[in-house]
This record gives sequence, C-alpha cells and structure tokens, in this order.
Amino acid sequence: MERCRPKARVGELGQRYKGYGTAPQAHRLADMSESGANATPQIASELTGVRLGMVVASGVSVGPATAELEREIAHLCERLRSEISLEQLAGRESVQAVRAMFRGWGVDPTHSRPSGEQLLRRVLQGKGLYRVSNVVDLNNLGSCETGWPWGSFDVDRLQPPLVFRQGRPGESYVAIGKEMWPVEGKPVLCDEEGPFGGPIRDSQRTMVTPATRTIVTVIFAPFGTSPESVDRAAQRHAGRLLQFAGAAAAHPGVTRA
Repeated sequence: MERCRPKARVGELGQRYKGYGTAPQAHRLADMSESGANATPQIASELTGVRLGMVVASGVSVGPATAELEREIAHLCERLRSEISLEQLAGRESVQAVRAMFRGWGVDPTHSRPSGEQLLRRVLQGKGLYRVSNVVDLNNLGSCETGWPWGSFDVDRLQPPLVFRQGRPGESYVAIGKEMWPVEGKPVLCDEEGPFGGPIRDSQRTMVTPATRTIVTVIFAPFGTSPESVDRAAQRHAGRLLQFAGAAAAHPGVTRA
C-alpha cells in the first residue's frame, strides 16, 4: 500500500486550542480564513467536484444525546417527512448534486450510496436516525439537514498528512460494524496508515468513542455549492458541538478554491 509520509501528528491540534476554552462562545467559533491554516487539519484532495467543509472541536464529552438534542432531531425528522416522500427523494436537489459528484468520480451512487442519502432514506422510511452518541448524532443531524455526506473522526487516532482520493487496488479497512470493507475505486479519506473513512462509510480505527476528546468533522459538499452555504453548515455544527457535546472550542472552515 502506498502511504504518505507524516509531517506532524494531528493530535497536536488539541494542544493548540487550549487557549480558547474560557472565551465567550461567539468568539470560540473561528473561521479558517480568519484563524490561519493551523486552525483545522489540511486535507489535500486528489478528487475534483467536491468542496470540503471541516469542523475541529476539542474538549468534547462524548455521551448520550440530551433531551434538548433529541427534540431537535425529532423536529428535523418530522419536518423532512412532511416536506418529501421516499419516492421523491431521488429528485431532491441536494441528492441529485451528490449523486452527480459520485458519478464524476466513476462511482455508481445507487450501488455505493452516499451516507447522507442513506440517512435521509431511513428518516423517510419512518425509522428515524441512529442513536449512537451526542457527537455522532450531531454529525447525522447535519448530514440530513444538508443532504451531503458528513463524517466525524477521532483526531488523536489520525496521522497526517490527510488526503481525499480514490481507493487503490487491494485497499480496505475494518468498517464500523466490524466487517472488512474494500475501498478500491471508492472516494476515501486517507492518513499515513491508509484509508479511514469517506462519504460512504467510516472505519472502526478512527471512529468516535467515549474516550474521544478532539474530533474533526468533514463535510463533503458538491463543488457547485457556494462556500457560504458550506460555511453556514460548518458554523451551525460548531455551535451545536459547543452546546450539546460540551466542546471547549470548535473551529469551522471551508475550502474556497
């Protein structure tokens, strides 16, 4: 397996955020363009057609969703079911845009279904969103709101540099659920150890657990989406991590190229 040589451990990011812990909430939301390149991990993309949003949150307390978060999730599910039927889902603008992004990568989105669409289908089928933890539930909430794939990862388990690319022959990882998942030809995020997640399915190696203290959420938006729209989604997610996951600091950012 071809691997990238590390430059610095992403776990060092947790040390960079300690100074933000006592600031008022409004000032703890720093956009990448304002706070510099060190505010969030850098992801080099070898794939075109995507605009990546990111949120890094430190000092999170991973646990069950609060009653307030449960109400917010329930409200979204109810609203989505009132706005659209399962039969209409494929025609939804965000779903069409993500499917076009996948086809641009040579991936059939009806065979390897984008994670955001998977969640929307569950909601419209009346199954609701999975309940895993406050951090993972917030990830799924944002994904359903936007219709884009999102993924959240334990920063201290990553070894940069990070790359978003197509899976290579023979590459695979143990997915959440503990089954081996081959990623050849699929869009995947990779670190020095190899693939660990992406807009379809994530790995057990970098999953968020009760021991996680610093997370990075990656938003995979179609490139035609305005940077402002991705930024709003990242800002909203950062605020929710402060509110519902006890984050000491949360830093959103978006690629603007």
